[in-house]
Amino acid sequence: MSTFAGTGALLRLAWRRDRWIIVTCVLVLAATAYGSMAATISLYANPADAAAGARVMADNPSLTALYGPLPALTAEGIGVLKTVMMGSLFTAFLAFAIVRRHTRTEEEEGRFELVAGGVVGRRAALASAVLLAVLTVMATGALSALSLLPTGVGATGSVALGAVEVVAGLVMTGITAVAVQLTSTTRGAGGIALAALGLAFVVRALGDASTGRGQNLVYASFLGWAEQVSPFGANRLWWLLPAVAVTAALLVVADLLLHRRDLGSGLWAARPGPARATARLGSPLGLAWRLQRTSLLGWTIGYAVLGLVVGSVASSVDQMASSPGVADMLRKMSGGQGSLVDVFFGAELRFLAIGAAAYGIATVLRLRSEESSGRAEVVLATKVSRLRWMAGHAVIAAVGALWLLAVAGVTAGLAAGGSTSTGIGDLLPAALATAPAVLVCVALALVLFGLLPRWSSLAWGLLAGFVLLGEFGALLKLPDWALGASPFDHLGSLPGGDANATGILALVGVAAAVGVVAAAAFRRRDLAT
Repeated sequence: MSTFAGTGALLRLAWRRDRWIIVTCVLVLAATAYGSMAATISLYANPADAAAGARVMADNPSLTALYGPLPALTAEGIGVLKTVMMGSLFTAFLAFAIVRRHTRTEEEEGRFELVAGGVVGRRAALASAVLLAVLTVMATGALSALSLLPTGVGATGSVALGAVEVVAGLVMTGITAVAVQLTSTTRGAGGIALAALGLAFVVRALGDASTGRGQNLVYASFLGWAEQVSPFGANRLWWLLPAVAVTAALLVVADLLLHRRDLGSGLWAARPGPARATARLGSPLGLAWRLQRTSLLGWTIGYAVLGLVVGSVASSVDQMASSPGVADMLRKMSGGQGSLVDVFFGAELRFLAIGAAAYGIATVLRLRSEESSGRAEVVLATKVSRLRWMAGHAVIAAVGALWLLAVAGVTAGLAAGGSTSTGIGDLLPAALATAPAVLVCVALALVLFGLLPRWSSLAWGLLAGFVLLGEFGALLKLPDWALGASPFDHLGSLPGGDANATGILALVGVAAAVGVVAAAAFRRRDLAT
């Protein structure tokens, strides 16, 4: 029997299980690329205004460290500035999630052991996961490139943007393929792969922020390679070649490691835990905190960095939009009020609120993984009730999301306080004012887990829908009732304007009601259904 026997069948199975999530993620990434370019082109009436704004962006070291250097001093260069780095990161994360889910997760939960009892070769699971990830990455790059063509920009630059996402996604596929061979747990493999992604981002940021020989650091990071493609600038499509070569080398390493470990184990032996648990693990809340604390720490560091960058960029906002027409257009697109700096902060804080909602959803979905793995059944066999177990994770999700918003508000206020009139006193309340919309997203994830556990991952689709409504609803001139379907549309205009007290109270009521429905549904259904 060939070691690749069953690869096609496993690939079809993986696609069947994840097709809706993959399609949604790919479409969201492509739509984001289109929306960013279309909005930027509509902002600038002429090339001179675009060049003036681009020069200010190019001279801002914080912006360069976060997003990379501006590809060109044009509207097209501005339009892809965020998409290059954010698209690279999200495509890489999507590739990571696919490979880990269909390799290490399947082994840890025991499903692959059943599958391996059939006509399935040793390499089949890894090969099918890698193939699905590569096809997804290629589709993301192709659709992102095609999405830019209706905006009237050049085809070469559009293809280069697609190449950016392909470079990042391919290398991350190889990194994850190696990571899943090293440890016996899904969390361990995720920690290794995401640490590599985080290190690549930091090395790339240090290189972009350095001068002289320090700039060469970007070549030590695969995210730096993606950035060096420079869409609508140099258009260096040849960076695909080293990305393909490194990916192939990583896959060879992953294959060698695969044949040096047993099924269900990792190359590194798992450490035994302590003989006795601490008192803090004696409650569902303590257990949930123990499971989620590392994740929250990582998110906190990320939000602190983002807050500092957002605050430091604010001083240049007026110069970036020096034309009155551009300033008016920004206010119309974001719905913000007050000064242009306030409008900028309002838009960025809503973006960070979406990230906090993503943290909350990921935390809630840990309930499903605990249930499907059988660990929830062990906990619930004790005197712990279903409601207390569910509430422990829900509290960590809600409080953790609020904490992230507070971190963003404080750090942005600290960074902006010395250069603008907006400080912590303005940004902390503005950040926390987005919390009701975040809590609605958390509650929706809970109700999906309670009512339709097998479809609980649709919470990501709902969040993607809210993002699309916020980003492109006004651009597409959707009616108010359609825009109002997003909870982020009912928050008001802080800072600089007024909070929508009615909308905020309504969102809190919706979150509470949906949470009650989720708890009632979970109490009445069977486990692992």
